[in-house]
Amino acid sequence: MCSRRGHILPAAAVEVLRPEDAGVGIDLPDGRRLARCLRCDSWIVVPRPIEPKAHALPPLARIPLPRRGEELREAIVLRIIAIDRLVHVVLFGAVFAVALELRLNIGPLRDTAQRFLDALNQAAANSTQGGSHGFLVRELQRLVDLRTGALDVLIATSLAYAVLELVEAIGLWHERRWAEYLTVIATAGLMPFEIFELVHRVTLFRISALVVNLLIVVWLVYRKRLFGVAGGPAASARDRPDPEVVLAPPGRTAGVSSPA
Repeated sequence: MCSRRGHILPAAAVEVLRPEDAGVGIDLPDGRRLARCLRCDSWIVVPRPIEPKAHALPPLARIPLPRRGEELREAIVLRIIAIDRLVHVVLFGAVFAVALELRLNIGPLRDTAQRFLDALNQAAANSTQGGSHGFLVRELQRLVDLRTGALDVLIATSLAYAVLELVEAIGLWHERRWAEYLTVIATAGLMPFEIFELVHRVTLFRISALVVNLLIVVWLVYRKRLFGVAGGPAASARDRPDPEVVLAPPGRTAGVSSPA
């Protein structure tokens, strides 16, 4: 994150650093200044500012901490899940587009498929090598037998899931708690169908999809403390870092000086 957005170095923008600021920045005897990034905890050599923004740093308790550590990692994982939802939007959108196109042109497509099917059946009847076009015949027969009602269900279902996944993706990207609940409920609701399809036919894609969705549900419920798990949102608030603890000088804790 720091490599993309830059370090957060409050000690680089003030005129002087006091002894109580040693957890944020240090002025070395040789004139150099070391500033601590509040996000990644790297210590960076920085020049002393020619036009400082302030004379000194505020008290540690008043220094705002950026998202860091576990909180930052959770935000990144949420973005990854949001991208996964967007991939689903594309897939469901493609199914919707194909099904809609097929539904709008089902009559001419059936007529064309029937003509090809008749021609293939006639050719097979006149040939001693029957069955050479078996796959093509089966697919053409499926198109001829395709019911418009099944297409209507497919169109409505794919559109509904595309919209649902899009809402999930937008909410997760912006880290909305309702989106976390929605993602868990919607994903868990689809798992019985995924298991049924996997029992019917085992493929690497189906196994991977089930495992990914299971990991997403477990991670969201446990790490985001949904449904009261692990203390719920109140516990999440208690886990937020305290600036006085994080930024305390070496050998000191919040409000306690080290012994002489």
